[in-house]
Amino acid sequence: MSHKTILDNHIIPIKSDIGLIDIKGQFIDLAALIRLHGQLKLTDDLCQMIVNRGHETEITSLQIGIDEAGRGPLLGSVNVAGAILPRIWSDLIENQPLLNTPLSILTDSKKLSEKKRDKLYPLVQQHALGYVIAEIPAAVIDQINILQATMLGMRLCTEALLTAVATHCADIMNSASCKLQAQVLFDGNRCPDLDYLTLATLGISESNIDCQAWVKGDARHTSIAAASILAKVSRDQTMYQLDSLYPQYGIAKHKGYPTRAHMEAVTLYGPLPEHRRSFGPIRKALNNEG
Repeated sequence: MSHKTILDNHIIPIKSDIGLIDIKGQFIDLAALIRLHGQLKLTDDLCQMIVNRGHETEITSLQIGIDEAGRGPLLGSVNVAGAILPRIWSDLIENQPLLNTPLSILTDSKKLSEKKRDKLYPLVQQHALGYVIAEIPAAVIDQINILQATMLGMRLCTEALLTAVATHCADIMNSASCKLQAQVLFDGNRCPDLDYLTLATLGISESNIDCQAWVKGDARHTSIAAASILAKVSRDQTMYQLDSLYPQYGIAKHKGYPTRAHMEAVTLYGPLPEHRRSFGPIRKALNNEG
């Protein structure tokens, strides 16, 4: 298959609903589905990351940024996103790789106004070579705790993007094999445990995946900043949807965080099905109901 044939059909959707997951060798039936969606673009820029070395095809400069939004709220999902930016855009923010690009204002989503985040959200989706967003619902957070839910989301986003690239890069290069090398940059102080046994079946070896934890990485690297926009805005969108369903809770204003107005609504109306029951204030409200 030629480059032209691939690029004429360059949008590869990424979509899955996950209800059963292997965590450290133990299969867990999740309390609710984790939904992933995104896409991979088989563009010239992605092709240029691939070089022939003997009989192997190797991607030498693939960089994935991963970030989350919504660890602190009492309500709704924690959202995790991954993004692959064009090679010349993927660098330290201080080096200004995004100068004079459509993403020139991109930085840590928390430092941007909601208006600017909303402006960047479709632009990141449009210009990223690949992205994926995972929504981990409150029921799963309650089941495995917020830290493990966040780590699971980071793992799933990473594996979804690596799998999409590995599955299609051999076709891009008209090769029977594809060996990936990638850096995965996680916002925070730890990296998730990837399912390397499954990745190995796609030709992705653990030694070729460089996972790095970046404290405050969304303010340091463009790829992580791009992921932070996807995670934050997608989560806000779900909060606005909940607000339309439950207007008395004022969700559009507090977005699930434990503000006074939020807690007064919980006291008055009781917890919603989307509240995180393992979190102290909601657990206390439920006990008071009983």
